[in-house]
Amino acid sequence: MTSGERGFALVAVLLVLGLLGIIGAEFSYSMRLEASAMRAWRDNINAAHLAEAGLEQALRELSGDVKFASEAVDGLLTFYSQQPGAGAQQLVALPRLPRTKVRLGPGEFSYHITDEQSRINVNANNQQRFDKLLQCLGIDKNRRDQIVDAILDWVDTNEEHRLHGAESDDYYLSLPTPYRARNGPMESVNELLQIKGVTPALFEGGDGKPGLADVFTAAKGAIQVNVNTAGPVVLCGMGASEAEISKIIQRRRGAPYLNVNDAVSTLQGFATTSQTFRIEAEGLIDGRPRASLTAVVQRRTSPAIATVVVEWSGVR
Repeated sequence: MTSGERGFALVAVLLVLGLLGIIGAEFSYSMRLEASAMRAWRDNINAAHLAEAGLEQALRELSGDVKFASEAVDGLLTFYSQQPGAGAQQLVALPRLPRTKVRLGPGEFSYHITDEQSRINVNANNQQRFDKLLQCLGIDKNRRDQIVDAILDWVDTNEEHRLHGAESDDYYLSLPTPYRARNGPMESVNELLQIKGVTPALFEGGDGKPGLADVFTAAKGAIQVNVNTAGPVVLCGMGASEAEISKIIQRRRGAPYLNVNDAVSTLQGFATTSQTFRIEAEGLIDGRPRASLTAVVQRRTSPAIATVVVEWSGVR
């Protein structure tokens, strides 16, 4: 073999080795991507199961001998049982189960329980109450008129829009992503995000103010507002004065009201007990939330708990 042939063979070998190196690097990169995708899939599955575990533990709390509920000083919902024939001084606060970053298997779960009856029913078709509630949130009159009329148009059964409202033909179908007004009761409070005038900032709240998601409920039936769990904005929306709101909140931190008249003798639409609750649970992997769910559950005599609505959402 001549020197020229040996040189050509060396170049060919180097080219082949270089090609094999490129193929090997590409294969290694693809394997890393696939392994990373599989780890993400595994973590999301685990997080979903962890969020379900949080829901189950919340249901365990609600399935106890719960007679009353009220917010404690730390803002968390506390449940109370009552001895037969007992008065307020004999109410017994039930111990809470751990609700934050509970270790389980490959991660942790957290959950938050709120009283769905601490909110005003968005399907109640009460224009005056809706306007008062938005006023208590600090929304100016022009915007209140638009949102209230749009909510009422969304839940009524016709396509005739109110003065400041919106219906399918005159507004929603002309949007970049068109859709129709429901023209019936809302099935989820998240539908408020589809209504004319409702922004994500107003829905979520911020700067220390609650959002519409915190003060409205779409629970089925004509529910009364629980005076033991309603927040200041909801109490204001129900017509309570600042003095009444302050008295109610201070008094119920010691023990929940057993009688509505002891709290608000002149106002209607209140109750002291609740049967419907909202559970927001999340699964955490490596300390980061990877999956969450929201469930609205209703206590019944048999079975003890029945899930009404469950909404899943992934968290990245």
